[in-house]
Amino acid sequence: MKPNLSAKVNTNLKALLKARHHDPFAFLGLHQEGSAWSVRLFLPFEQQVEICLDGKWLMLEKIHTDGVFFWHGDEKPETPYRLRVPHKEGYREFFDPYAFPPQISEMDLYLFGEGRLHQGYRILGAQHTRLLGIAGIRFAVWAPNAERVSVIGDFNHWDGRVHPMRSLGSSGVWELFIPELPAGSLYKFEIRNRHSGHIQAKTDPYGQEYELRPGSAAKAPTPTEHNWGDQAWMKQRQELDWLHAPFNVYEIHAGSWKRHPDDRFYNWRELAEHLVPYVNDMGYTHIELMPISEHPLDESWGYQTTGYFGPTSRFGTPDDFRFFVDACHQANIGIILDWVPAHFPQDSWALAHFDGTALYEHEDPRLGFHQDWGTHIFNYGRHEVQSFLLSSAHYWLSEFHLDGLRVDAVASMLYLDYSRKADEWIPNKYGGRENLDAIEFLRSLNIMVHDEFPGALTFAEESTSWPMVSRPVYLGGLGFSMKWNMGWMNDTLRYMLHEPVHRRFHHNELTFGQLYAYTENFMLPFSHDEVVHGKGSLLDKMPGDAWQKFANLRLLLTYQMAYPGKKLNFMGNEIGQGREWRVGGEIDWGLLQYHWHQGVQSLSRDLNHLYRNTPALYQQDFEVSGFAWVDCHDADHSILSFLRWGKDGSVAVVILNFTPVPRQGYRIGVPRSGRYQEIFNSDSTYYGGSNLGNGEGLESQNQSWMGFEQSLEITIPPLSGIILAPVQ
Repeated sequence: MKPNLSAKVNTNLKALLKARHHDPFAFLGLHQEGSAWSVRLFLPFEQQVEICLDGKWLMLEKIHTDGVFFWHGDEKPETPYRLRVPHKEGYREFFDPYAFPPQISEMDLYLFGEGRLHQGYRILGAQHTRLLGIAGIRFAVWAPNAERVSVIGDFNHWDGRVHPMRSLGSSGVWELFIPELPAGSLYKFEIRNRHSGHIQAKTDPYGQEYELRPGSAAKAPTPTEHNWGDQAWMKQRQELDWLHAPFNVYEIHAGSWKRHPDDRFYNWRELAEHLVPYVNDMGYTHIELMPISEHPLDESWGYQTTGYFGPTSRFGTPDDFRFFVDACHQANIGIILDWVPAHFPQDSWALAHFDGTALYEHEDPRLGFHQDWGTHIFNYGRHEVQSFLLSSAHYWLSEFHLDGLRVDAVASMLYLDYSRKADEWIPNKYGGRENLDAIEFLRSLNIMVHDEFPGALTFAEESTSWPMVSRPVYLGGLGFSMKWNMGWMNDTLRYMLHEPVHRRFHHNELTFGQLYAYTENFMLPFSHDEVVHGKGSLLDKMPGDAWQKFANLRLLLTYQMAYPGKKLNFMGNEIGQGREWRVGGEIDWGLLQYHWHQGVQSLSRDLNHLYRNTPALYQQDFEVSGFAWVDCHDADHSILSFLRWGKDGSVAVVILNFTPVPRQGYRIGVPRSGRYQEIFNSDSTYYGGSNLGNGEGLESQNQSWMGFEQSLEITIPPLSGIILAPVQ
């Protein structure tokens, strides 16, 4: 029977051939027309197509030279119907994507539009699913201002005419199920803007695998085959009282911790083999990974993310990453991910102006553009953007069993005038500079993490005096578990830059931090940011000759470990890296042939294990009762002394000498009588020091000093820190 090319059919046909059809299911696929049935197909690369009806193959009529085929009959074909086309020496059989009904539920679309869809990665993007008994990939993307959206890929010659998607109404979501599409297929979304007609090929915002840079296509994901073996760790994490537990983080960049001799990256399985035993030996409790979400430029270090749901292909597959996390957990090492919801890059194939409009960002650059970084700012007030970011956080914690998220650049999110001149920002509705939408998003993030992932933590890189960053949302806080103590870090490094002879005039830079030390749950960071952009390595910052530089570094690391707060050090700090970190190489491991660098590594290892085994050094990090000054006023000698208390009454006495002058017969007050033993001395010969100290122990004297009834007369080595403890 000849097709009835009515005016309506002709209109649909023209729109289809011009790739402008917003509702392809209204024309393609199976349709009832009166008492008869018809099937229309658009296969522009085929010359003939057959349909299987009642076990017989029938030829469809080609009604347009560009590849439109038509079948018409009185009997309804069984759905889904099978098609075949000539292929090499036989035929290629397949199902018609336009024979399948929509699958995304109204409830999921409602939650997405409300900003409360926490598992959007199971709804949008590319999903393995079965529909009408047939396995395939369901694609879904949010593009509310599109006239037409198509799935393009290596399976359809990247031709946007072949697989146009259906619009799911006012949700702005488009959907298409492609049956029997294999995992690993490369794909993007081709989007035609309804206002301008501009066409863009965009990578999937919810993509879970991507091709290796410089390619930018997503991959239809491979179903995981990893069997987790970290059940004991996950149970322990739920029950851990992290506030009163040791927490010592080793921050790494996965691509530059170690490399192969030919400069290839270690993949995740190789990292597990080498990094896990190293971290265990060194005594760290956690690894923090700089961003591993897919990103196009190595030099961005991962902070300009284009794939918020995909581990970068640089280091292997998602299952390779699962293997790495599992290996860490089985070795009792936690994993924290650096996560970047503050901004995203301008790459035309990624999130920027995704459907031809400012969709994920703000249209007004005064709200939507980071001048410092040349990136777009997320529109946190848009519910679908909230769902996107909350789903990203949920994905990493759920799919990869991560133990926490370090949220980058929180300060830039909180302030509308961040790094802007007076006329370059727009106040909030109350006339203030606070970003109310970002505040609400961060609170929602922290509520979700703490509710749905018991024991998982969140860390804010927040550099201002914003109050209650690490206080619960129900008390008016932002809800983070911890906040990086940028004030302590900046004050400490600024102090250490001074020549020792001048430090007496800057003593307050060490003591000021105690005025606010318990207003937040603080982490003390010496991160990657302190060893790049001409700042020099930690070792290079230290003044003096080589001996003094290493002694100052050992003192600095001792001070960090003894001071209240959880700890973080960037890779290379622990060996006294001599130059700045370089993303294009590896740590200068060859330095360990020299005794001074060996000494710093030995000191770092011993400090880490001492910290983990000494409750007084970690149990009350966030409580005033865990710290007491012995003497904070001895600026003339640049000496600090203080006590760290455990919840069980155990105590550690910390004395720090910030000059190269040894102090003999120096008297300090102590909290109880008896014998005291030196449990750590950064001047030990094992660490490259002069080996001056109190090796045989000390007996307290009944002489009041500094408000204490008992005191000790001690020897303090030059540029060193010592820790004493009562002998039980």
